[in-house]
Amino acid sequence: MTRGAANDDDTELGELRSDAASGVPDALFRYATALVARGRVEEAAHHYHLAGAAGHANAQVEYARMLLHGVGTDADPSMAVEWLLRAEGLGSPIAGYHLALIGLGNLQLPRDGRINERMLTAVQHDYPPALRAAAIHFGRKRNEEDQATCIRLLERGAGRGDPIAALLLAERLHRGEGCQAQHNAANELWLQLAKHGVPRLPEITAPLPPPSPPRASGEVPPGTLAFEEALQPAPWTMHSQQPRVMQVDHLLSADECRLMVATAMPYLRASRVVDPVTGRSDARQLRTSSDAPIDPVLEDLALRVVQLRIARAARSELAQAEHLIVLRYQPGQEYRPHRDYLPDRVVQADRPSAGNRKRTICVYLNAVAQGGETEFPVPGVRIAPAPGRAVVFDNYTPDGLPDPDSLHAGCPVQAGEKWLATLWLREHAYRSF
Repeated sequence: MTRGAANDDDTELGELRSDAASGVPDALFRYATALVARGRVEEAAHHYHLAGAAGHANAQVEYARMLLHGVGTDADPSMAVEWLLRAEGLGSPIAGYHLALIGLGNLQLPRDGRINERMLTAVQHDYPPALRAAAIHFGRKRNEEDQATCIRLLERGAGRGDPIAALLLAERLHRGEGCQAQHNAANELWLQLAKHGVPRLPEITAPLPPPSPPRASGEVPPGTLAFEEALQPAPWTMHSQQPRVMQVDHLLSADECRLMVATAMPYLRASRVVDPVTGRSDARQLRTSSDAPIDPVLEDLALRVVQLRIARAARSELAQAEHLIVLRYQPGQEYRPHRDYLPDRVVQADRPSAGNRKRTICVYLNAVAQGGETEFPVPGVRIAPAPGRAVVFDNYTPDGLPDPDSLHAGCPVQAGEKWLATLWLREHAYRSF
C-alpha cells in the first residue's frame, strides 16, 4: 500500500469513527464493519455490540457470529443464540439461517423442524448461502422437478455473487446434470470466475445417491426442504470385524463432493502429522499430501449438512467430530502406515473432555486414475477410491483401548490425483455447537 493510499484509508476510517460517535446504530455498524476489514476485531466486536444493543439486526447477527467463533471476544455459543434470536425477532432471515446452522449440531438448539422453516425463509429472501445449501439438498434427489429446482437455486446464488454456487452450476451445465448440456454457458461462467482468481474444479462425477427411506409421515413431496434426511445412517459393508473396517458406497452426491473441494482449494498447504512421541505437529515424509483444515468460521450450512451426513454414516454425531479436513494427493504422494488415535498429551491439550479419536471416516471425493487405495495391513483389507465412497474404521478396541491393529495407509497415487475428506470422531462431544 502506498503512503497516499494509507492516508486515504485512515481518512475514511476517521470519518466512520466520527459518524459512529453519534451513537446512531447504522453508523456504529458501518464503523464496526470497517474495523473487521482492517483486522481490528476486538474493537469491531465492541461496536457491533453497541449497534446491536440499539436494535440494529445486522449488527446483532455479526456480534453473534463473533461470539459463536470467539473472534474479537470470548466464545459464547449460548449467548450467540440469544443475539440471533433477537435479530430473528426483528425479521432478519440471515439470523434465522445461522440459527438453522447451529441447530444441526443439536447442542445449543434442538435439531427440529425449525431448521427447514428458517432455511425456507432465507431462501425466499435470496440469501446466497441458503440458496447454495438448498440447491445441494435438491441436487441429491432423483425427481426431475427437484433437479430443476437445484439448477434454478444455483443460478440465483451465482447471480448474487456466490462463487461456489457458480462453480457448481458450471459443472452441471457442462455435463447436463439436471438440465440439457450448455457448454457455452458453462465456459462463460468459468471465464468470469477465472477473472476473479477462482480456478476450475477437478473432474468430479458421481451417480445420484439412493433415495432416502420414507419418513413416518410418508414420502417427501418434490420441492420440500427436509434436511433431516441427512440423519438417516447409510448402510455399510463390513470388511473386517477386528479391527472394524466398513465401507459406505454412494454416500455423497457429486455436488457435495464438489462443495468440499471448492471450499478447500484456497487453503491447501503441505500436510502435517502429529508426532506420536512429542505430540507436536510437523511436516514429515510420512504424509506427503496437501490439506486444508476447514476453520469453523468457513462452515456454511451446506458444509455442515454434508458433515452431519458423514458423521451419521459413521454412527456418530456431528458434535463428536473434529473439524473437517480435505486432502489432495498428487502422483507419488501417499500417507504411510499410521494410526489415528492421539497421544495422551495431545488429548489433554485439546478438549480433553472429548476423549480420543474413537472412529475415523474418510470419503473419497473423486475418481483416481490409478492407485490411492486405503489399506489396512493387519486384516489385509484394501479399499479402492470411488467418488462419494466412505471408509469407516475404529481406532479403539471394543474394550475401549487404543487398537494397534487399526494401522492403515493411504497408498501412493500412481496416476491422476486423489481428493479425500476426513472426519475424526471423538468419544464424546468435541464441538460446542
